[in-house]
Amino acid sequence: MPSRSAERTGAAAWRAAGPEVELWLDYDPAARELPDFALGRRTLPGPAQAEVTELHRAGVRCLRLTEPVRLCADAPAASARALMLLREATGQGLAVLWQAVCTDGCAARRRFHHLYPPEQLTGPQDVLADWRATYFPSKCVFRRGPGFVEVRDRRFGRLELFTIDEPGHLAQLDALAEGVEAGLLPDAVHRDFAEAGLIAEQAGRAWFLPMRVRRWPFPSLTV
Repeated sequence: MPSRSAERTGAAAWRAAGPEVELWLDYDPAARELPDFALGRRTLPGPAQAEVTELHRAGVRCLRLTEPVRLCADAPAASARALMLLREATGQGLAVLWQAVCTDGCAARRRFHHLYPPEQLTGPQDVLADWRATYFPSKCVFRRGPGFVEVRDRRFGRLELFTIDEPGHLAQLDALAEGVEAGLLPDAVHRDFAEAGLIAEQAGRAWFLPMRVRRWPFPSLTV
């Protein structure tokens, strides 16, 4: 069992892995060249949801992840945190400029294809073309109801619905949004979410893949 000192070190390293981004006030590449539309670079050390919410309120509509993001199971903490930021930015409707790296074939399994597509992918280019061709907003989202969470997932072509209403599972969702040490998840929660393809596991942490739905871009039966 890791010591408390080791646990604190791991938590500190996770916080320190916040991604660096470059920010703009507009989606349009031409507008981003105008004076005062570029906001420079910033490191985002806080929780992904809070960071992206604050950026959106400040008028940010486009961001660039300055470092390539590894998608594979052996991804470092920096990539895992960048993917969570990307999940929140996609959910807020921000454009994201980023480069993905995949060396184990995981990108072909479409686990991350609900996220804003990368500009470049180190890996099979047909996977990148498929990602871009099949992407649409709210492809894998969740919304909360009284005593339950509903996930609507179209990453794999057809609509899959999941209703999460078991108290033990619901109790983990807020923590999973920002990454939970995989060993701390109850076995039943870990098993059910992993089998449904709703979590990723990287850098010793498990994190929730679906995005929060903030508004429906299409009629609900389409999403």
